[in-house]
Amino acid sequence: MVDRPADDASRSARTLAILLLIAGGGTFAYWIAFFSSDLVRATTEPCYLVFERAFPAADAWAAVAAILAALGLLRRRPQAVPFGIAAGSAFTFLGLMDVLYNLEHGMYALHTAEMAYETLINVVCLTLGPATMLCVWRWRRRLDPVAVR
Repeated sequence: MVDRPADDASRSARTLAILLLIAGGGTFAYWIAFFSSDLVRATTEPCYLVFERAFPAADAWAAVAAILAALGLLRRRPQAVPFGIAAGSAFTFLGLMDVLYNLEHGMYALHTAEMAYETLINVVCLTLGPATMLCVWRWRRRLDPVAVR
């Protein structure tokens, strides 16, 4: 007999892992594009460029934590929980910082492809971040072989 809830949980964990891998890899790709071209720069205003240049280290941490959480989820390892909470918290924090800057500086009024991409990043950070924290916390007992005993 097939255990339906376990199958659904495994599918959900795989889906979250894939999303975290995409987010982690996408973060690194963003910074490569930012520093090597103008493809993702919403504006060339000096304050925007200074603001953006403050993010690479924090974004790198979020990306590494997301990738480690994803690998933990795929391998059903307990490290998925702390790295998932770290990644989710980092994405949420970074998303909130970005949204506040964009609101304070009228960035959302820019109707460009680059700003549309920035807006997408904000939405991903503010949905994937909290969802990751919630999911890994709910799955913590399933991922910890000691707690199952």
